[in-house]
Amino acid sequence: MANQSGHISKPPKPDDRSDNVGKLQDMIHDTIENYREAEDYLKVHAEELSPEEIARIKEKNRHRLESIHGMRDEIVDETEDGNGINKDR
Repeated sequence: MANQSGHISKPPKPDDRSDNVGKLQDMIHDTIENYREAEDYLKVHAEELSPEEIARIKEKNRHRLESIHGMRDEIVDETEDGNGINKDR
């Protein structure tokens, strides 16, 4: 397949979504871990941090919670579509 400049390009890889749920679960786990570590850090070091640093960490954790909710919604969508489920069982 040639592109506009005449170079041969590779065809796109097929869309394999069979492991999306597992990847999303791993990302949720990692995000929760980062959230907890940030909370623990604030508990231990809050007196040493500026109000701006505290606000930044809290804002980042708020975004982490939003991401977790979004990823959980994606898992629901993936399972409803039958992706990420071993259909041989």
